[in-house]
Amino acid sequence: MITMTYDFKLKPKKSQVQMIEMYLETCKKVYNYALRERKDWVNSRKSPINFCSIHSEYIISPNKQRPTYNS
Repeated sequence: MITMTYDFKLKPKKSQVQMIEMYLETCKKVYNYALRERKDWVNSRKSPINFCSIHSEYIISPNKQRPTYNS
């Protein structure tokens, strides 16, 4: 049995390269924003076992829902 494979290489124009880079930059910003939101939520609920510092802890409303990928 012979298996054939194909290699494809994209050769976008300069305008297409700019558009692809713009899309990737936007995706990166959205991902980083969502990641920061999730980290802030988690850090706002962390506290040392023996005390709770109001100076060094994040203060986010306890009613705020946990950020998910969908939200």
